[in-house]
Amino acid sequence: MFDNPSDPDYNPIKAAGFKFFHYDPSGPAAIVFKIMFLLSTLMGIVQMSRTRTWYLTPFLVGGALSTAGYVARYICSTQTPDWTLGPYLIQSLFLLVAPALFAASIYMELKRIIIVAQGEQLSPIPFRWLTKLFVGGDILSFLLQGGGGGLVAQKDQDKIKMGQNLIVGGLFVQLTFFAAFTLTAVLFQVRVRRHPTSVSQLRDLVPWRKHIYALYFMSILIFIRSVFRVIEYLQGYTGYLLVHEIYLYVFDSILMLFVCITMNVVHPSELDGLAFGGLVSRRGGLRYEVVQPINACWHTGR
Repeated sequence: MFDNPSDPDYNPIKAAGFKFFHYDPSGPAAIVFKIMFLLSTLMGIVQMSRTRTWYLTPFLVGGALSTAGYVARYICSTQTPDWTLGPYLIQSLFLLVAPALFAASIYMELKRIIIVAQGEQLSPIPFRWLTKLFVGGDILSFLLQGGGGGLVAQKDQDKIKMGQNLIVGGLFVQLTFFAAFTLTAVLFQVRVRRHPTSVSQLRDLVPWRKHIYALYFMSILIFIRSVFRVIEYLQGYTGYLLVHEIYLYVFDSILMLFVCITMNVVHPSELDGLAFGGLVSRRGGLRYEVVQPINACWHTGR
């Protein structure tokens, strides 16, 4: 039924001998992560809307893609063993590219940490290029992975192979820029420690360190996940990692869920409030309060 091009159920991938899954996808696991990503994303939307932290939009789009990916994965679990192309591609592509969107907002958060610490002159990379450089690399990574994900849906084996290579290339770009980004953040913190600014020493009033440690945590999780994905794709579609579902949940799903929860709990609206003033999210969105910009607090002696 799948190998006749005139058949309405013709599937080019199955006709080429490609098997969607080497296991029966877990329905309960997909439901759990669908709910968790949905709750985190909805909370993030409320936090962003109330605090006007619009640069978190890519992050929340990534959360929405993750949610949709696990919805599609649940659908796949109900179709075993006659999986259809649509849900398979959605779960495969959305779960692959979502972390690139998480990364885009994380890159923009570092700029705000530097502004709050008043350490623009201590940035290892010229401050005006900081966000542009890393977000540009993230866009390249996203396009490579997304383009590769589209090619693996082709019936031509050469295009499928090209798609795999593009995905691996996109993941390597992501790893490279994330490593450079983390190094930039570490060097900035080292420079502030050696040459502290007047504001950076106000630990209670300006908790910028809390945010940079959260940034490290999220960056490390995304880096580990990207390493896992590189190894997964290098092994190929019959490799050990792809034929055992547990590794997807251990090295991707759980790690990315912790990234989303961390962004809810240590919300960067506090940075915007300290830098520019405004409403900030506290205690994971359970409490909100108006914060004056640090310069105003400094001059009034607060």
